[in-house]
This record gives sequence, C-alpha cells and structure tokens, in this order.
Amino acid sequence: MADETENQGVEIAVEAAAPEAAPEGRGPRGGRGRGGGDRGGQRGGRDGNRGRRDDRRGQGAEEGGEELIEKLVHINRVSKTVKGGKRFGFAALVVVGDGKGRVGHGHGKAREVPEAIQKATAAAKKAMIRVPLREGRTLHHDGRGHFGAGLVHVRSAPQGTGIIAGGPMRAVFESLGVADVVTKSTGTSNPYNMIRATFEALKEQTSPKSVAQRRGKKIADLLGRGGAAAPEAEAEAVVE
Repeated sequence: MADETENQGVEIAVEAAAPEAAPEGRGPRGGRGRGGGDRGGQRGGRDGNRGRRDDRRGQGAEEGGEELIEKLVHINRVSKTVKGGKRFGFAALVVVGDGKGRVGHGHGKAREVPEAIQKATAAAKKAMIRVPLREGRTLHHDGRGHFGAGLVHVRSAPQGTGIIAGGPMRAVFESLGVADVVTKSTGTSNPYNMIRATFEALKEQTSPKSVAQRRGKKIADLLGRGGAAAPEAEAEAVVE
C-alpha cells in the first residue's frame, strides 16, 4: 500500500509538472526564434564578409592595376522616337591608354552623361591594342589609316617636335604615350571616323624587332642597310 501511494504521488507530481513543461517547450521555440535571430546575424555576418571581400578585391585591383589615362573625346545628345514621344539620351566617345604603348577607344550610350561615359570607358578598356614605340616617344615609321570618309596620315618625328595633331587624334596620342608625332587628317571631321582611321594606322605599326624575327635576321642587319655604319646600327639596335 505504501508503494502504491508513493507511485500515485509520483504520477500526480509528474502531471502537475506537465503544464509547466509547455512553457519550457515554448521557451526553446522562443530560443529558436532567438537562434533564428542569431542565424540571421550569422547571415548578416556572412553578407558583411562578402561585402568586405568585394572591397578587398576592389582595393587589390586599384593597388595592383595600372593607372590609365581616360579622355572624353566627344559627347552627343541622341533621341529615340517612341509611341509616347521622344526619349533623349547621351552618346559618349572615350579614349583610354596607359601612356606606355597601349590605347583603346569605346562608345557608350545612356540616359545620363556619367553612365554613358562609364559604359564607353569600359568598352575602351576591353578594346585596347599595343603599339610599338621608338625610344618610348614616337612611332617607328610613317603610316596611313582609312575608315569611312576619314583618311589620316601619321609620321614619326624627331625629339622636341611635340604632338602635332588636332581634336580626337591628339587624345589618342596623348593616351598612347607618344611625345613626338606629326599627323594630318582629311576627308571628314567626324570624331568617330577620325578615331577609327587613326587606330587603323596604328595597327599597321611594326618594330624592327618583330620584322627581324619574322625574316630571321638580326636587328643590326636591318638598321644597317643603306650604307649605315655597323657601330651606329648596333647602337640603334640596342636602343630599340
């Protein structure tokens, strides 16, 4: 009898404690809510980490990347006729170069001027070409470029000549890093055609080193033609 009484007392105690277990059960749910907040905080931390990682990548690109010269050549207001009227936007022409023999041009259109310039700059960076320079200041030889109605002539020049070019062509040579050049543009004043014709002329530029490799000869042999003295040709080859 005593054992049965004790068992009944234990069951009554368990049943009495059962209602109090529910809040404890809700407590963990609340804890899960708090845990959810913690997980949200963890997600926020991960998002924050991603943001910091992107920042680091941006800083690394700025620190490790080269400095580019960006020049806005031309900006034009354009319009598109739609059902409700006209939509106005802007078109930008940008030239980008590193001042060490690489240059590119790009075109971008947008509803606002800064966005158009940004698009044109991104396009110019993707379309950069390398042009061999003599002594890092002028072209190796004369050239001619043609695009549309535009025709341009470029000539190498002695030191101290400067950049004799106008408008869009000057922006190209300044971004390229050329210090001495003489140019002439005929046929059109359209900046787009002038820029493209200039790039056609620059793409034809070759260096004595590349010509010597293609022909299987030495640079001194190429520069020594025309009766030039061998020592002078050797010295000029070293400069190249």
